[in-house]
Amino acid sequence: MTKTTTATSKAKTTKHAAPWSERPNYGIPKFAMPQFDLPNMELPEAFREMAEKGVEQARDAYAKASEEAADLLENTYETAAKRATDYNRKLIEITRTNTRAAFDYVHELLGVKSPSEFIALTTAQMRKQFEIVSEQNKELSALAQELATEAAGIIKTSVSKAVNKAT
Repeated sequence: MTKTTTATSKAKTTKHAAPWSERPNYGIPKFAMPQFDLPNMELPEAFREMAEKGVEQARDAYAKASEEAADLLENTYETAAKRATDYNRKLIEITRTNTRAAFDYVHELLGVKSPSEFIALTTAQMRKQFEIVSEQNKELSALAQELATEAAGIIKTSVSKAVNKAT
């Protein structure tokens, strides 16, 4: 079975299309590209000055636009970095709180004397932890929303300024 498969694949790979130069003509005439002789002429001095001024203005506009874009990115990055730091601090605070709660729970479990006391303690801990985690998620969500809103506000303000300058 492998011999037929290899023979088939060899037959497929050896069949190539003919190069473009060796393909049939089909009676289509070949055309040469027309050659246009453009006269050499001097540009008037006024036109040359106007072109140089246009290039200079375009160069200045490009420099201003790239400077504004760099400032926009810098401001957005600074804001995002500051808010990300706040978010990370909140995460560390939440981790500490949850770790302390876990150690307190384990300490309370060590004092359990009956299965019913164990179930009551575990149920109370689960409810308490669920409420704490729900509140922590709300706080993290609010921080993330502040970050996004502030970054979007900076971008919106900068783009509005750029559009107003352009018009």
